[in-house]
Amino acid sequence: MTLSALLPSFINYLRVEKKYSEHTCISYSNDLTGFIQYCLSDFETEALSDVRHTFIRSWIVALMTENISPVTVNRKISALRTFYKWSLKKGHTSINPMVKITAPKRAKRLPIIVQDANISRLLEHNIDSASLQNPYAESRDTFMIEVLYSTGIRRAELVGLKVSDFNISRQEIRVVGKGNKVRSIPLTDELIAAFTSYIKERNEVNVDNVDMLFLTDKGKPMYPRLVHTIVSRKLSSITTLSKKSPHVLRHSFATHMLDRGADINAIKEILGHANLAATQVYTHNSIAKLKEAYTKAHPRSINKD
Repeated sequence: MTLSALLPSFINYLRVEKKYSEHTCISYSNDLTGFIQYCLSDFETEALSDVRHTFIRSWIVALMTENISPVTVNRKISALRTFYKWSLKKGHTSINPMVKITAPKRAKRLPIIVQDANISRLLEHNIDSASLQNPYAESRDTFMIEVLYSTGIRRAELVGLKVSDFNISRQEIRVVGKGNKVRSIPLTDELIAAFTSYIKERNEVNVDNVDMLFLTDKGKPMYPRLVHTIVSRKLSSITTLSKKSPHVLRHSFATHMLDRGADINAIKEILGHANLAATQVYTHNSIAKLKEAYTKAHPRSINKD
């Protein structure tokens, strides 16, 4: 059995059983195709029974030599690791060469966040000349920012929101996350008020998709690229950060919650993280803030002016 012969079944497994997004399926397919091509060119085989851990280590070295980032290399390794777990489960192989593979370490980067003062400016309802011509767009864009920052949801989750996902009586929002996992996030009084105001403006638009929460100017379902454009434009008006994406607001939400003493496990559930390690990255920003406060205030600090 060859790797190429198994690849279509594996990708179908990811798509149907694991319910991975189409983007992820394409990435896995490309990563595994690259590995197959490497095996053929350097070892003249792609038979599943021939592949050894030395093949994989050689492939990883080749990737690193091409100056491919550790993040990308780790993603490719993850794809191959998932493939071998599936192959073992299906009985295509009895040996998993991935058990001897260690992924290269990634340099830790602190999440980019928007400072508190700038968040306040971001959430202000500033009306410009363009907004006067399209009041719905202004209402939508402002509410979109409030939802992203107040809930910490991902861009894809935002696009999929429906009006019916907002439960005002229970003060919570229903969010469908990765792997179609559903979670509930509490709603603040401010966000409920913003929701009510937005819905009034939205109902005046010619709506073809009645239940979709966010719509384009033409009343069609919102799409990811437009969300990024809107958030980037809004962030550009209040900050000079190099990165201006919806994920920056997610990072800001988590960091600000931790700074104010929120339980990290609660934040994990709100963010929809599968494990605590993904959430703990935000503690580094909080620790940095504590160190800064210590340096400025503690009488024994050697860095005081």
